[in-house]
Amino acid sequence: MSNTLSAGNLLAVPLAPLAGALLAGIFGTKLGGNLLGRKASHTVTILGVFIAFILSVMTLSNVMDGATFNATIYEWMVTGGLRMEIGFMVDGLTAMMMVVVTFVSLMVHIYTIGYMSEDEGYNRFFSYISLFTFAMLMLVMSNNLLQLFFGWEAVGLVSYLLIGFWFKRSTAVFANMKAFLVNRVGDFGFILGIGLLASYTGSLNYTEIFGQANTLVGQTLPGTEWLLLSVIGICLFIGAMGKSAQFPLHVWLPDSMEGPTPISALIHAATMVTAGIFMVARMSPLYELSDTALNFILVIGAITALFMGFLGIIQNDIKRVVAYSTLSQLGYMTVALGASAYSVAVFHLMTHAFFKALLFLAAGSVIIGMHHNQDIRWMGGVRKYMPITWITFLLGSLALIGTPFFSGFYSKDSIIEAVSASTLPAAGFASFAVLAGVFVTAFYSFRVYFLVFHGKERYDQNPDAHGHHDDHHDDAHGHGGTPHESPVVVTLPLVLLAIPSVVIGFLSIDALLFGDFFGSAIVVNDVKHGAMLELRELFHGPVAMAVHGLQTAPFWLALSGVLAAYYMYMVNPAVPAAFARMLKPVMTILENKYYLDWFNENVLARGARGIGIGLWKGGDQGVIEGGIVNASWKLVGAISGLVRKLQSGYIYHYALVMILGIFVLVTMFVWLAK
Repeated sequence: MSNTLSAGNLLAVPLAPLAGALLAGIFGTKLGGNLLGRKASHTVTILGVFIAFILSVMTLSNVMDGATFNATIYEWMVTGGLRMEIGFMVDGLTAMMMVVVTFVSLMVHIYTIGYMSEDEGYNRFFSYISLFTFAMLMLVMSNNLLQLFFGWEAVGLVSYLLIGFWFKRSTAVFANMKAFLVNRVGDFGFILGIGLLASYTGSLNYTEIFGQANTLVGQTLPGTEWLLLSVIGICLFIGAMGKSAQFPLHVWLPDSMEGPTPISALIHAATMVTAGIFMVARMSPLYELSDTALNFILVIGAITALFMGFLGIIQNDIKRVVAYSTLSQLGYMTVALGASAYSVAVFHLMTHAFFKALLFLAAGSVIIGMHHNQDIRWMGGVRKYMPITWITFLLGSLALIGTPFFSGFYSKDSIIEAVSASTLPAAGFASFAVLAGVFVTAFYSFRVYFLVFHGKERYDQNPDAHGHHDDHHDDAHGHGGTPHESPVVVTLPLVLLAIPSVVIGFLSIDALLFGDFFGSAIVVNDVKHGAMLELRELFHGPVAMAVHGLQTAPFWLALSGVLAAYYMYMVNPAVPAAFARMLKPVMTILENKYYLDWFNENVLARGARGIGIGLWKGGDQGVIEGGIVNASWKLVGAISGLVRKLQSGYIYHYALVMILGIFVLVTMFVWLAK
């Protein structure tokens, strides 16, 4: 077999979804005369993503046999020796991401047929999600920072369109603008990091940058004592903080639940929010040279993993609970990156993509079955009405909390072990955070599970006749009534996602963490950062790891969380209310989401608005318009008025001026002669 991949096949992977997006977006909407109906629009987009998935699986198979690809596809321009080009780098890291992105996207496309069937923007939605798939594939397949940045910004743009899909709803408009602005903050740091790399290496190509990494060691940022690599690493990670929703730039993700549920599974579980994790893993040759950057990553990830989990406990909207779960799990991945366990972070990225997409889609199925009510307080006993949704949601929850033998166990347990093995100063706090997060995750996950699927039926007691509408802004669907199972186009993706949620960790942990699957794609300095060496010594196969996991602290913490949730919400429902009264100050902080939204709106936004008004009133109107523009024309006008008086048009006036001028000149000459 050839050890290289076909450029044509690789190019077809992102272009197939792009073609589907253009066909549905142009000819399936008013823009192109509505030439394509609903069936044709979802057919072309699903076909495009299916082609991309098949080609991605073939690429992964070839990569596992030793094939690689790293070449320029198109050279856009060369300026000052800096080449700007489109190119692909396909190795184990890229191939795995390609399969994850296309598979989850394919499931979301199929699911959308049933979920959005009554929405007037049906064709437009399919166009958007296919366009998003194209952008994400361009991001993960890139071999240079320019193309990475293009994909980075493109997924942000399409997420803006998807979060605000129902643009007539004010909350959706606010949510998509919030997501857009918060991501711009992160992207400012990201582009600064890219600029520094381009300036000091003279290249945007990954291979060329990594080849010069050692020459950057010891260099400082001009005018400071800051190490250059630390500054670059932190700047790049600030971009990841925005895209992967890390504290304090996480505030956009919960509000993005205003968008349709399918995009929650696609964007906020499997693709866009994992872009930052992928980027840091790809940049591992640089991060391994800066312990400062790694410590920064550890601290941010630990805060996100624990404190976002706390917020999940008090949420009553089923989608928001899953959203805060996503934030917490992204924190786990980030902690693994900080511990130099990049392969473990990417491993959890993969397992999380499957079970979190499953949980989001299952939550959407519950919303359909509950006639578009999202409040878990008014559900209960749904299990007997929605058996497929129930079992798949349960499997996803078991994977999420790290139950031995489930996929989440292998990746999550590996993160906890890697952090405990790290010698970085921030590892102690991070180790505590990820351990405590195990209990928190189990508690809020099974709080939702028990309130929705077990106990007394409460769906007929909802005091709000309209509930929370989730995605369908048209109230014609009605609310209330007996729950019902979702159609097969909704439940089929749940079943297909449940399978890898259970088995993918067991099947792949050996190759991904302890084999040579990633090869040179991920670089770790085992001498300085020996977490992976310790994990390798402790690993004796997936079965032994799962059996041993039954005896470890994470398992008992997870079990305690499940039992606590069962007791508090099934056996003695008075306990949560008692805790809420006892811990009222804490509850107030949690209900206000640590007051970060308040701070952003009342300090940062108002401060920026005040500065803007000051610059407008004082700078633009006062200095520029009043002092420069208006003053200049007034001065010219005054001089012109004076000169105009001297130009009377009478000869005797001019003769008088000439005589007076001669008199003055003669007087001057006489005075000077003396």
